[in-house]
Amino acid sequence: MPELRKDPISERWVIISTERAQRPSDFSLPSVSEEAEAVKGCPFCGGNEGKTPPEITAWRKEGTKPNTPGWDVRIVQNKFPALSSVGDVNRTGMGVFDMMSGIGAHEVIIETPKHNLNIPDMSDEHVEKILWAYKQRISDLEKDNRFRYTLVFKNYGKVAGASLSHPHSQLIATPITPRYVKLELSNARTYFLEKERCIFCDIIRQELGSGQRVVFENEYFVAFTPFASRFPFEIWIVPRRHEFGFQILPDEERLLLAQCLKDILMRLKKCLNDPPYNYVLHTAPNPIPRPGKPDYWGTIQYDFHWHIEIIPRLTKMAGFEWGSGLYINPTSPEEAAKYLREVKV
Repeated sequence: MPELRKDPISERWVIISTERAQRPSDFSLPSVSEEAEAVKGCPFCGGNEGKTPPEITAWRKEGTKPNTPGWDVRIVQNKFPALSSVGDVNRTGMGVFDMMSGIGAHEVIIETPKHNLNIPDMSDEHVEKILWAYKQRISDLEKDNRFRYTLVFKNYGKVAGASLSHPHSQLIATPITPRYVKLELSNARTYFLEKERCIFCDIIRQELGSGQRVVFENEYFVAFTPFASRFPFEIWIVPRRHEFGFQILPDEERLLLAQCLKDILMRLKKCLNDPPYNYVLHTAPNPIPRPGKPDYWGTIQYDFHWHIEIIPRLTKMAGFEWGSGLYINPTSPEEAAKYLREVKV
């Protein structure tokens, strides 16, 4: 029988439609590796550094110069940015409508100079360098008081929104805190003020206790399918100990996070025939003092918990989802976790 489940962090309801139960083989999307374009002319490949905007920073071999070969991970501005880094926010209103200038940062993290080397096939050490790039850029952009939030995300495959198949992820810094993130922040704060506990920490303890939805764990991280998963095979990666911001992740934990991320993406690749997916990194916002709201971020170091949400693009949102805000998931998170645990990595 179908179930309605409520996510305690976002307070979002999800329909787990068990009567539509789907196994991994029931999803018939073509694998992303089958749609990869030719290497020739790719602006992200090693040797084509002149085809991108100048690099912001990079993990380079010693002695190599910026904007030349010799890099492992490279960060550049997006050639077609969603927001402009030049100017002031200029908050204004027009009647009941609020407006501001389209100020922000839009950057591309080129994950490797090799065109067809994706995260599941990289070394743990190389994946760690990608995570280093995320941390470096979030920390640097926090110094700009115009920006309130930096979202790191990856689009893998055309269905997931990738315009180039070369392995890359992106980040966008915005002068507002995005709505979905704000929901998590607000509800986590309310939970903490009532119970003096982090809601994420409580969920982690419960997931590790039952084990039903846990897919992977190591000393510092756990990956599980959320109780109220919006999408089939949705997975969250969360630090086991309380950490409110990815930007404060200790260097010694980064390699173990790389191992976790690589393991999960390999399981998805093998279980679901290399599906398109998105992942997003939800971390604490820029702790800028806000006029009139001196305590706005007063508890964030206690109540929020950074995490990575991985969403395989196996189903499409239709009229009911758009009209109601409810998601219909045809695969229970318990079944999805079971299939993923059984994959040999």
